[in-house]
Amino acid sequence: MTDIQAASENMAEVDNFKEDLNKTFPCRQSQINLLLSLFGQRHQYTYSSLFIYGHTGTGKTAVTTNILNHFKLPHVLVNCVECYSSRFLYEMILNSLHGNSVTESSDLVKCDNMNDFVRMFKQVSQEKGINQETIYIVLDKAERLREMEMNILPAFLRLQELTQQNVCVILLSEIVWEKFRTGSGYCEPFVLHFSDYTNDQLIEIMMLDHPTEYDENFYRMYLNLVLSVFQMVCRNLKELHHLAKLNFQRYAEPVKTGEATAEDTRKLWKNIEPHLKKALQTVYLREVSSSQWEKMQQSIEAGQPPALQGLSSRSHVELPYYSKFLLIAAYLASYNPAKTDKRFFAKHGGKTSRQSKLLKKHERASNHMLGPKPFALDRMMAIFYAVVEGRVAPTANIFMQISSLVSLNLLGHVASDDQIDSPKYKCLVSLDFIKSVSRTVNFEVMRYLFDFV
Repeated sequence: MTDIQAASENMAEVDNFKEDLNKTFPCRQSQINLLLSLFGQRHQYTYSSLFIYGHTGTGKTAVTTNILNHFKLPHVLVNCVECYSSRFLYEMILNSLHGNSVTESSDLVKCDNMNDFVRMFKQVSQEKGINQETIYIVLDKAERLREMEMNILPAFLRLQELTQQNVCVILLSEIVWEKFRTGSGYCEPFVLHFSDYTNDQLIEIMMLDHPTEYDENFYRMYLNLVLSVFQMVCRNLKELHHLAKLNFQRYAEPVKTGEATAEDTRKLWKNIEPHLKKALQTVYLREVSSSQWEKMQQSIEAGQPPALQGLSSRSHVELPYYSKFLLIAAYLASYNPAKTDKRFFAKHGGKTSRQSKLLKKHERASNHMLGPKPFALDRMMAIFYAVVEGRVAPTANIFMQISSLVSLNLLGHVASDDQIDSPKYKCLVSLDFIKSVSRTVNFEVMRYLFDFV
């Protein structure tokens, strides 16, 4: 009778947790039910390996870790991006299972190969007293395993067989299982797909955070407008949720001021359309915080130049080292007259006459006020080799970085008759942007701008 009562209490706990989890992760009921049935009881054997795949923001990692944490199942969560070698992967799993901290270097477990890993895994699980329970090893970003030794993935898929213990390896990935197969001898895992959310599901999830001071139908109509603008370029739930919260106050502003009613969709759309199109240019970038973005929009409407320091200092971070110097060279070529190149970049630059100094004030204003001027590729490369530190060979990698700058809209192509023989470009970034890029490479760009010398 006691066992029956314990089983019924356990089932009631699972049902309550399932209900809470379905509220936290709506539209994922089928995946949650399947995972709970696969995990079963703590002492029951489960599949030796699970393969869970889906795009970013579909809830793979969150749902899996929530279940493991709630039932306090022995598990290890490892991000394969952090483990650039097999040794780091083995040691991170063993040390996490053992409960060792990275700071306690004297107690860290050392492991070099899969044979040692299997032996030490059995030893650690017995020492921790969890060898009779199911141990879950969760490998996030599992596609990185394909870049390691050939024996790692097949061994992890057969880890239950190799250790003769109740262990389940869960692979979380953004690509399909077929991309992992590179030969024979693989133990096929149980495959579970977290599909992309449909438009109706996205609206249902985002409606959970609707502002209480507004009607649900009003906020639902706003979400439909947001999805109609962004759904072609973005299906990420987190990003769409961020964009919806960022622009809602702007959408509701005519209702607050009394200029329009909640049912006047035409006026509301005209008011929000330009702001959504501006936000469309920065999808996924998160160059500034929500409060900074709102301040920028307010300063633009007031006719003041926006403070782009946060934007510019963030945007250059992901550029490679030589791409920064290429961008600096392009800016100098766009805003300096060609006749000044010898003065700035030759070893023995020409001297400046008194008359040219008197005329400089007019030229200074004209160069930056008239905007960037087109320049030939050869001129930009000559400036690049003059300003970059050390010798750089003109390899294909350098020219590929120029193409990357064009695709990022930092440089622009300029059409001309001799476009194939001598392509021309134009630098599209601001002075504040190039100054922030120059600071990261310790280059004083202001010393090489003709307007400011």
